[in-house]
Amino acid sequence: MNIVLLSGGSGKRLWPLSNDVRSKQFIKIFKTVDGEYESMVQRVYRQIRSVDTKASVTIATSKTQVSAIYNQLGTSVGICVEPCRRDTFPAIALAAAWLHDVKKVSPKEVVVICPVDPFVEEDYFEAIERLGEIAESGEANLVLMGIEPTYPSEKYGYVIPKDGALVSRVSTFKEKPDLKTAQKYIDQGALWNGGVFAFKLKYLLDKAHELIDFADYWELYSKYDTLTKISFDYAVVEKESNIQVMRFSGQWKDLGTWNTLTEAMEEPNVGNVLLNEKCENVHVINELDVPVLCMGLKDVVVSASPEGILVSDKEQSSYIKPYVDSIDQQIMFAEKSWGSFRVIDIEDESMTIKVTLNAGRSMNYHSHERRHEVWTVISGKGRTIVDGIEQPVKAGDVIELPVGCRHTILADTEIKLIEVQLGHEISVHDKQKHSL
Repeated sequence: MNIVLLSGGSGKRLWPLSNDVRSKQFIKIFKTVDGEYESMVQRVYRQIRSVDTKASVTIATSKTQVSAIYNQLGTSVGICVEPCRRDTFPAIALAAAWLHDVKKVSPKEVVVICPVDPFVEEDYFEAIERLGEIAESGEANLVLMGIEPTYPSEKYGYVIPKDGALVSRVSTFKEKPDLKTAQKYIDQGALWNGGVFAFKLKYLLDKAHELIDFADYWELYSKYDTLTKISFDYAVVEKESNIQVMRFSGQWKDLGTWNTLTEAMEEPNVGNVLLNEKCENVHVINELDVPVLCMGLKDVVVSASPEGILVSDKEQSSYIKPYVDSIDQQIMFAEKSWGSFRVIDIEDESMTIKVTLNAGRSMNYHSHERRHEVWTVISGKGRTIVDGIEQPVKAGDVIELPVGCRHTILADTEIKLIEVQLGHEISVHDKQKHSL
């Protein structure tokens, strides 16, 4: 089975844990059986593999998320990179072309599209397998999953099936309604549109060529920034007459706000947190190296990260986005394919960063034109290459990196170092990659 996971959005409603490069699906808050924490994308990927070990998984995402995906899932996962954001139809069209032209997937094979971040159990992916089997039968051009609604919601579109069977023809689609209208839809047997679709690859490729003028994946990629922004629902689903919906009644949650996210947390606190006995229904996530103490709070979420600190009533936390949109600051934490970095201090002409490189990984061989750097290794062992010269490094070593020199570091074990950047115009764009 070919599964395409759509990974998008900045997740600003989960600030300060999320930012422009760290979306909500990469936040590690779900405790595993071994006591470690995993993210939404790690959880979903693990669940897919437990249900179907042979499933071919492709993640359709933006350039800014590639490093975090490789960091959390490894470099063997398939990634179809969008050059820019153009909504879900162009993203799915590009992924379909990538599967056909790059991965050489047969047009007869079934593809299932689903979000990367639902909070579900394994029965959801068992249902996705069934969805793929229905699409394989060819009775309908398009098969989608309809979630049995548990309450009237304004957040989702609705699918009204023609009957109450497990698999039914679709009568009509409804846009996101107000609460009163949502209840009317539910009374008519409507299902939530969970954004899960199955089809044969040829069907989607034909639709893509019908709506976009392109020859193959490479041409589509090159002209991607000119494509009209349009959702898959508008472009394809609502115009398709030969369509079926399959009911799903298992657990399904969209963890798009702090309120819904805390409902899914198995324990109230993550990180260095202290609550006194007067606290009620309080959830705290602390990514800082200092303790957070809460006393006498009720129905509150607290989150502390290098990006900032949030203290909010749980209900009010749903209205965070316009306030976060007004915040303009340096990205303070990001995952890279080789590890992660965290900004410790920013001055007018300097920036201090704590860098963690995973064992066996290395940075790109690169240089900077407008800044001088100093690395101080605080733990681990590895090797630096500076202007072609390789040297072993260990805890306590200091490496000077003048402006313009080419450099990288390779981690034999996990390495942690402090990087001090010195210059007049320190910028993430001041980086030139080179070949070793």
